[in-house]
Amino acid sequence: MRHFENMLDTIFYRAPEHFTKWDNPQELAYSLGATLYMPGTLPKLDEVIQNRKYNDLTSLVIDLEDAVGDHDVEEAEKLVVMALDRLYEKYVHDSSTIENIPLVFIRVRDPQQLRRLMQEMGHKQVVLTGYVFPKFSVEVGQEFFSLLAKAKQQYNLKIYGMPILETPDIIYKEQRIEKLLAIKQLLDQYRELVLNVRIGATDFCGIYGIRRSADSTIYDVSIIQDCMADIVNVFKRQPDAYVISGPVWEYFSHERVLKPSLRQTPFIKNGAVSERQAILDKYIDGLVKEVLLDKQNGIVGKTIIHPSHIRYVHALYAVTHEEYMDALSIKKYNDGSKGVLKSQYANKMNEMKPHSFWAEEILMRAKFFGVLNESADFATFLLSMDGE
Repeated sequence: MRHFENMLDTIFYRAPEHFTKWDNPQELAYSLGATLYMPGTLPKLDEVIQNRKYNDLTSLVIDLEDAVGDHDVEEAEKLVVMALDRLYEKYVHDSSTIENIPLVFIRVRDPQQLRRLMQEMGHKQVVLTGYVFPKFSVEVGQEFFSLLAKAKQQYNLKIYGMPILETPDIIYKEQRIEKLLAIKQLLDQYRELVLNVRIGATDFCGIYGIRRSADSTIYDVSIIQDCMADIVNVFKRQPDAYVISGPVWEYFSHERVLKPSLRQTPFIKNGAVSERQAILDKYIDGLVKEVLLDKQNGIVGKTIIHPSHIRYVHALYAVTHEEYMDALSIKKYNDGSKGVLKSQYANKMNEMKPHSFWAEEILMRAKFFGVLNESADFATFLLSMDGE
């Protein structure tokens, strides 16, 4: 897999690199980008995956939890197992199959379902990159990861778990820090099996009867912002930081109430006025703003529920030339030879020690999402994507 596979490299100063599920997990965690959820009841899941129905899609989750009604669970499990059986048959005849399809995960409901699926699929789980564990707590998490560790050893798998933090005891302020620290301690025990930590903001909001509008972001919901800050505080600490993925963006069409906050100038400057209008017409400006805030708060990747969101999330994760030059400079001189240095763009000071982790993450994003040419930005990138 490679982000922007079908694009001309002329937009890039440094083109994105290929990646597969076999890569180092500490690096692979940065590659997911926009992770699309698909219901487990979707017919011919294997064809959707194999035929690359969505060209830009590089990671997906087959959902057996919220996207499947309680009465449809058994049928959904059968469909998923059948789809993975066919993917495995393809893999047996062509081992490169896994390298040419998106990273595939299954979101299970509970440890009992996970055990059932693992027993039924056995060594065929090789076509999966991992599982997503909802309603994650220390108690249920121990069961999830114990089963995952056992399957990895029994079937010699390269496989991961992605816990979702979304339960009441995490959003309840008086219990939060104690629960988060306990979960962190558990995940540290299974570190090689944890690909990233995900935030279930929809479930958090549901506890309080709150739903963000298409004109706002999850950061405008004070109680969720407060909780997310604590999650980042606990799980993004050096030297054992986890990659944290952003909450789902759930809108793809909606009646606008507020005036859009997407600036016109970058689009006018680059002759991309039509692209700005398309973003407004599709009500994507809220998503754009939320991804920018995710990045500002140390979050990497985004859960999505509509394929139209993929290109915007990925375009925003491409590294600008300025960011890349700053990161290279910080990495080069973070050997004690320099303490602070004016940036190549002469518009900021780069401090070697405080900015070193930031630089590492920029270079990791550059590896998977590429570096834009000096004259390119989000607007010009979208124009180039239209020309694929």
